[in-house]
Amino acid sequence: MKRKAKAMGATHSSGLASSQMSSAARLSASLSQGDLFSVPLEIMEEIFLNLPPQQVVCVCRLVCHQWGEVADSESLWRERCRREGYRLRDASRIPKDWRLFYFLCKKRRNLLKNPKGDQQMKNWQILENGGDNWKVEGVMVPHPNETVQKNFVTSYGMCKKSQLIDLAVEGYNPLFMDHFQPDIKVSDWCAPRWDCGSEYHICVELLNQRKKPVQTFAPETVYFEQWNDRQWTQMTHVFQNYGPGVRFIRFTHGGKDTQFWAGWYGVRITDSCVEISPAVDT
Repeated sequence: MKRKAKAMGATHSSGLASSQMSSAARLSASLSQGDLFSVPLEIMEEIFLNLPPQQVVCVCRLVCHQWGEVADSESLWRERCRREGYRLRDASRIPKDWRLFYFLCKKRRNLLKNPKGDQQMKNWQILENGGDNWKVEGVMVPHPNETVQKNFVTSYGMCKKSQLIDLAVEGYNPLFMDHFQPDIKVSDWCAPRWDCGSEYHICVELLNQRKKPVQTFAPETVYFEQWNDRQWTQMTHVFQNYGPGVRFIRFTHGGKDTQFWAGWYGVRITDSCVEISPAVDT
């Protein structure tokens, strides 16, 4: 527990300004040494629940042994999860570390920028721009996610695009990634036109500091036949137990039509996602 607390604390301590520490510091200063040990644990826990979580980890737990026990307690972080609405999808799968579960839930978000094409091709690196190039259009059939109104469309030549995610820049520092190795969940949605065959490719790589692959998800090419029902298909994968050293994630996808028709009759792609997720919530 002590080692985990140190690693999690390092995730937040670098950006903790003195002004952010003031409430915990004032609380400590207002109590005499005798008072520190006379406060009931349940009262101390309630106080900690009303402080920013970074202060609890980086400041409060260092004041004394009693405060450290409360700050490290399972009950504190389980209650914090309950109050902030971070619930288990499967009640039978209990987290091994409620504090880790809390912080992963709190930081959880899509690390890809512009995943639905709402900003045209912004934030994507074009690797291949075959045929009549990439294009962004409105969806042809409703997407399961009602907020998705646009998609990227490929042409008759191979079209591929990519994003490189720097985990440290996104707030997941090397100590945290190496110690906890949290699950990394990726997903992507693709669909064909009903009147044209197409193919779809995806490759997601976990990279080390030198940008060399540590682990790769690269399934076989998906082929859609001509005259299909043009339904959306989701590709998903969860990286687990990938070992230390992961510093970047490279997400690459694309495709083309198989009829070689001028225009944009190739596979349609949208709502791509890469997220650091709690293991019990995947």
